[in-house]
Amino acid sequence: MGGFLQTLGQKLAERWLTLLVLPGALFVATAITAQTLGQAHALDHHRLIEQVARWVHTPAAAGIGGQVVILGSILASAAAAGLAAQGLATLVQRAVLAVGWNTWPRQLRRGARALVVRRRSRWTAAARRYQQQLDADARALARTGGRADLAPRRAAYHAMLRIATEEPDRPTWSGDRIHAVTVRLERDHHLDLPALWPYLWLTVPETTRAEITTAEQALARAAALGGWALMYTLLTAWWWPAALLAAAIGLTARYRIRCAADTYAQLLEAAARLHATGLATQLGIDHTGHADPALGDALTHQLRAQNPALSPPSSGGAPLY
Repeated sequence: MGGFLQTLGQKLAERWLTLLVLPGALFVATAITAQTLGQAHALDHHRLIEQVARWVHTPAAAGIGGQVVILGSILASAAAAGLAAQGLATLVQRAVLAVGWNTWPRQLRRGARALVVRRRSRWTAAARRYQQQLDADARALARTGGRADLAPRRAAYHAMLRIATEEPDRPTWSGDRIHAVTVRLERDHHLDLPALWPYLWLTVPETTRAEITTAEQALARAAALGGWALMYTLLTAWWWPAALLAAAIGLTARYRIRCAADTYAQLLEAAARLHATGLATQLGIDHTGHADPALGDALTHQLRAQNPALSPPSSGGAPLY
């Protein structure tokens, strides 16, 4: 037991150091630089070196006690910055995945709706071009008996995927990528993923759960980068070079969020398609062969909560609680 607790403590310390303190220390150093140089002397490194030298030679920094206090203050500030970035990461993830965007405040909801309409229009045009290319390839095959060049078809397909994998329903690519899993499973197998998933999660193998958990954690880490980008954006009010850091971190976060969302969506869809029949067996639903719409209807009917029944009007007396 003692060895387990020691190992757990080491892992927590490593996680605390990696996720909070080290990125936070870099942010604190950047904030000190921003406060020291300001906008007027943004690139004056000599000024920064001179200021650091003055701090080093102060009486407080010369003694052991002062150094301990300074180190503790830096670590506390770094941890606080890390916690703030983690909090912003939650907002970033909610904004990027855009779950329930219809319930956002009015102005945000209006902007999100405009993005959905715009993305849907672009996707429809791209999907139409892809379908036209498919039809042209089919006519060429019927006319010549040979397959047409695949490059135009692939280009049209990837142009559609760059907008969304299914018809857009959310204002962001990552949100639509995960939402597409629900759309596909409902269309192909009549599976209601929100109703199915809690039960499916308890029945899939441990290796599958580990892969999905890893993908979910990667998505959270990518969102944390977005939180740091927002933190560095705040520093631009005092030091304009922070905008370069914010832009670099923000672009990296955008790329990683998209990759993580795509991986997470693929694993969710694969788990549902592969293990729906196993869940049906555990629930006592008779079925043979692969998952089909009939099985999806049976699973959805059994797992989806029924509408609440209204009680008949009371004829009087004390209310029932």
